[in-house]
Amino acid sequence: MRLHHLTLRAIGAALVLLTSGCAVGPSYQRPGAPVDSAYKEAGDWVTAAPADALERGPWWQLFNDVELNDLAARVEVSNQNVAAAVAGYAQARALVSQQNAALFPSVSLTGGVNRSGNPVSNASSSQVNLAGTWAPDVWGRLGRVVDGASASASASAADLAGAKLSAQGALAVSYLSLRQQDAQLVLLASTVQAYGRALEITQNRYDAGIVAKTDVLQAQTQLFNAKLQEAGIKRQRAQFEHAVAVLVGQSPSSFAIPAKPEWLPQVPDVPLGLPSTLLQRRPDIAAAERRVAAANEQIGVAQSAYYPSVILNASAGSASSRIADLLRASTGVWALGLSAAQVVFDAGAISAKVDGAKAAHAQTVALYRQVVLTAFQGVEDQLVATAVLKEQEQLNQQAAQTAKQVEAQLLNRYRSGQVNYSDVLAAQTTALNARISLGQILLSRQTTAVALIQSLGGGWHSTP
Repeated sequence: MRLHHLTLRAIGAALVLLTSGCAVGPSYQRPGAPVDSAYKEAGDWVTAAPADALERGPWWQLFNDVELNDLAARVEVSNQNVAAAVAGYAQARALVSQQNAALFPSVSLTGGVNRSGNPVSNASSSQVNLAGTWAPDVWGRLGRVVDGASASASASAADLAGAKLSAQGALAVSYLSLRQQDAQLVLLASTVQAYGRALEITQNRYDAGIVAKTDVLQAQTQLFNAKLQEAGIKRQRAQFEHAVAVLVGQSPSSFAIPAKPEWLPQVPDVPLGLPSTLLQRRPDIAAAERRVAAANEQIGVAQSAYYPSVILNASAGSASSRIADLLRASTGVWALGLSAAQVVFDAGAISAKVDGAKAAHAQTVALYRQVVLTAFQGVEDQLVATAVLKEQEQLNQQAAQTAKQVEAQLLNRYRSGQVNYSDVLAAQTTALNARISLGQILLSRQTTAVALIQSLGGGWHSTP
C-alpha cells in the first residue's frame, strides 16, 4: 500500500513539473513596414478615420445606382470564388479545433467477452478497460501549433474579405462599363441620324448638279463607319453583361440587364485614409501579417524537437470469468505509466528543420513588406490618376462643345457652297471622337474610384 502511495506521489510530482514547463521558440513581434506620414499624391483630399473593426462596405452605394446595389449584394452569396474562400476559411477553423484537441487527454473504453472450449470442458472470460493517454505540452510545441493554426485561420479570414472585395470591385467595373456602353449607343444612334441627314443634303446637292458624286460617297462612308462603331459597342456591352452574370454566379444565357439610355454617370469623391490605417484595413496586408505570425510559431515547433517528448498513460479495468463479477473490487486492475523519449543523434536533422523554419519566417516577412509597399504604390497610382482624369474631363468637355459648334457651322457653310465636304467630314469625325473620349474619361474616373476604394481596403468613414 505504501508503494502505491509513493507511485501516485511520483506521478503527481511529474505532472506538476511537466505542466510548469516553458514554451520554446521566439515570441511573435509584428515585423516593421514602411509607413509614411502622408500620401505624395494626396493634395487637398479629406482625411478619413477608418478602423479595422469596421465592415468593408457597402462602398458601391457611392455610385448611386440601385441596380448596382442589388448586384453587389448578390456577389457575397452567389460568386463561386467567394464561395471557395468561405470553404477555405471553414477548413482553417476546423484545423484550429483539431490542433486544439491535441492539448487534452484522449480516453478510450474497450471491452469484450471470450469463450473457448474442448470436448471435455469450456470456459469464458470477460473484461472491460478504460484507458487514457496524454502528451503534456511541456515545451509549448502544441501551443505553438494551435497558435500557428489560429494565425493561418485569421489569414484565411482576410483572404475571404479580399476575395469579396475583389469580386465586388470586378462587378462594379463591369457594370459601370456596361452602362457606359449604353451611353455610347445613345450617342452613336444620334450620330447615325445626323450623318443620315448630312447624306440627304449631299444627295440633294448632287441631284441638283451642284456637287460631285464624291461628296455622296464620302457621306455614305461616314454613315457606314458610324453604324460599324455602333455594332462594335453592342458586342462589348454583351461581353460586359456576360461578365456580370458570372460574377453574381449565374449563367450568361439566363441573365440580362435592360438598357438604360437615360443613365448618368456619377463619380464619387472618395475620402482618403492615413497610411497607418491602410495597414489595418487592407485584407491582403492583414493576411500577409498573419502568415508571418504562423511562420513564427513554426520556429518554436521545430525547436521543441531538441527536448524530450513525454507521454502519460493510465488505465483501469476489470477481468472475470463472469460478466456479473466485472464490477467487484476484487476483479479490478489499474496501471499508471510515464514515458519519455529523447533524440540522441540525428545527423543535424532537427537543426536543419529549425533553420528551414527560420528561413520560411524570413520569407514571409519579406513578402509582408512587399505587400505593404505594393499597397502604397497602388494608392499613389490611383490618386494621381484621379486628379489627372478630373482635369482631363474638364478639358474634354470644352473640346467636345467646341467641336460640336465647328461641325454645325461647317455643315451650314457646306449648304451655302462655301466649303468642301471634306471639311465637313473632318469636323464630324473630330466632334464624334471628342464626345466618345469624354464618355471614356468619365468611365475611367469611375473605375479609378473603384480601384482606389480597393487600394484603401474598401471601407472608411466619410468624416473624421
